[in-house]
Parts: sequence; structure tokens; C-alpha cells
Amino acid sequence: MTEAMPGFGTDDVVDPDEAGTDLVVVTGLSGGGRSTVARALENVGFYVVDNLPQALMLEMAELAFAAGGAARRTAMVLDVRSRAFSTDLAGAVRALKERGFSPRVVFVDADDEVLIRRFESVRRSHPLQGDGRLADGIAAERKLLEEAREQADVIIDTSHLNVNQLRRRVEELFGGEDARKLRITVLSFGFKYGLPPDADYVLDARFLPNPFWVPELREHTGLEEGVSSYVLGQEGATDFVATYAGLIAATAPGFEREGKRYLTVAIGCTGGKHRSVAITEELTSRLSAMRLSAHASHRDLGRE
Repeated sequence: MTEAMPGFGTDDVVDPDEAGTDLVVVTGLSGGGRSTVARALENVGFYVVDNLPQALMLEMAELAFAAGGAARRTAMVLDVRSRAFSTDLAGAVRALKERGFSPRVVFVDADDEVLIRRFESVRRSHPLQGDGRLADGIAAERKLLEEAREQADVIIDTSHLNVNQLRRRVEELFGGEDARKLRITVLSFGFKYGLPPDADYVLDARFLPNPFWVPELREHTGLEEGVSSYVLGQEGATDFVATYAGLIAATAPGFEREGKRYLTVAIGCTGGKHRSVAITEELTSRLSAMRLSAHASHRDLGRE
């Protein structure tokens, strides 16, 4: 039974989740893009509290619930400065759940070399760097945030995203639709650039002939009709899409029952330009036709 919130008597017990309170906790590595995520959440109607100490998360959630209105959609942004108060994000989230809230934890991440370039470009030191190198500060923070990353509902790797791409990703995840519905990101990528670290499923489209070796298709992408028709016209291509669409549709209700709200299906080919892009678009279309909340994203398109 949910306990009474501030401003309510014991006869006025209200479940904050049932009452529509929507809480998002944003954390992650310094330089990973927390500020951009915060601005994007503001764009879709969240009240954003930046640099909130973990010790105040429950109090902030209860204040948002009691205030009602726009404050019912609140995002709390945590970073290493606030971790002087506590390093137990999992415990803080558990306390929120015990009081009836259902917070969603977003973790922003990026490759070390990308973070180093970002810090060097703005001539800033890392908050945990001290007298050491930038790499030392990043390593210390990554170690500090290991458990937070493991507990996250969604991990956004910003290594290959610009500010506008990151903003769009956040708006796709948190804007407009039922927050409790499973949101599926179908992500194309190139194996030569590495596996997406946030993928739940990884599918390999390299069994299909590569349009790169077709001169009239080489400079085009899987978003274009000629390449898409070529890829989807190959033997096994439509069966591949149909099989995985059925698998995802069959497992989606189970993921929702288990409380998972975000699912990333990564589809790879060699460079992330032709086959994976075409398959991603087709799979997204099939999932949408099945009334699943799916959107396409192309991590490596344009890198060649």
C-alpha cells in the first residue's frame, strides 16, 4: 500500500504512478551529453532539476507529486558533484519505488577518446581529474558509475551523435506517447565501427549481397529506393525481417510485464550504409504495422 505523500492525510492515499507522476533520472559520464538530454526533456514538457543530490531525490519526487500540474513530469539530473552526498543510486531509485514511484533511469555514455576530445575542445578539466590526466578522471568516474550503468533503463551512447541527433533521440524516447509502453529503437550500424553497447538484440545482415559492389548503388544508401529494393529483393531478406518482427512482437508483452520500457534492436552490416539501413527501415515499418512503438535510427550513416 502506498504511503501518504506530503500534503495528504492517511485517508487521501494516492498512488503517484497511477496519478500520472512521470519521473526520469538522468546520469552518466561527464562530457557524455547530460545537459543536452536535460534540454531535450524540457522540450517535451519535463520540469528539469539539475545537479540534484541523490539524498534529495525522494523529497523532490514527493514535492513534484504534491505540486501536480506540469511538475508531475520531472527529470532529475545527477552528476559526480552531487555524488559527494551518496554513491548509492540503486538505493535511491529503490527508495522511490518503495514509495510508489516508477522512475526511469537514463545513462549517457561515450567512448573514452571521444570524451577526451570533448574536454580538450572546451579547455576544461574533468571533475575527478585532480592533478592527474583527463584519462585518469574519466576512468575514476567510469568506475564510480558502474552500478548506475547496470541499473539504467536506457543507455544512450553519444560517441557518434551530434547535439541535434541526441536531442531527437531523447524526444523520440520521452515525447508524445504512453510512457509505460515499450519503446523500440531499431538501430543500423557498421560492424567495422564496433557493436552498439546499448543493444538488446544484435542482428547480422551481412549474409546478404553487399550493394557496395554494385557500381550504380555504391554511392547511395539504404534509405533510397534503389538500394532498398536491391537489398530486400535478395533471397532470404524478407524472411529475415519477418522472422525477427515476429520474435520481437512475441516477446514485447513479456518485456512490458517485467517493467522494461526501452528495447534496442541493432542491425549491422559492414559499414552501416546499405544493407543494415534498408533492413532497419523495413523492420521498423513491420513493427509499427503490428502496433508496436518503433522508430528507426542510423548510427553510422554518413561516416564513409
